[in-house]
Amino acid sequence: MPRIYGERVMLREYRESDFEHIRRWVNNPEIVKYLSDIFLYPQSEKQTRDFLERAMSKEWKGFIIADRETGEYIGQVDFVNLDEKNGYGELGIVIGDLDQTSKGLGSEALELFLDFGFNQLRLNRIELVCWSYNKRAQRAYEKVGFKKEGIRRQKYFRDGRYFDEYLYGILKEEWQERRTD
Repeated sequence: MPRIYGERVMLREYRESDFEHIRRWVNNPEIVKYLSDIFLYPQSEKQTRDFLERAMSKEWKGFIIADRETGEYIGQVDFVNLDEKNGYGELGIVIGDLDQTSKGLGSEALELFLDFGFNQLRLNRIELVCWSYNKRAQRAYEKVGFKKEGIRRQKYFRDGRYFDEYLYGILKEEWQERRTD
């Protein structure tokens, strides 16, 4: 896949040197509490290695979010489900360094990823899910134009409580309208 450049970040290929960066966040409870249940249990080095090998294959549909100038790892944005026939993809994103959160880097990466999905893959719809307690992510998604389309009530159990799962989506036409405003 090609590299995609923004003002502060670039979306680039996965590489072997990303292993240590991924290992730093993959078992960090302050990061994984916002992610899916695949992170409910500790992730072994082998699991991380297996993921990285898949991500470096030509079948993988995603990018490393990296510093534009240095190429240094910041996070990841991937299609966790991609249906090119029907024109939609479900994305997952993580900023793997708590020092890099709340700086707008995730929003910038999302903008680049949406552009790629709508213009290069010719998708019509991009969607994602988010837990109700993840307010920072909700702000980022809404900032780039995602609309909350539904709520699955009390679907997610975390820390002794049930939380809602929010369903977000954005259509190509909505994304294009935002870009012309």
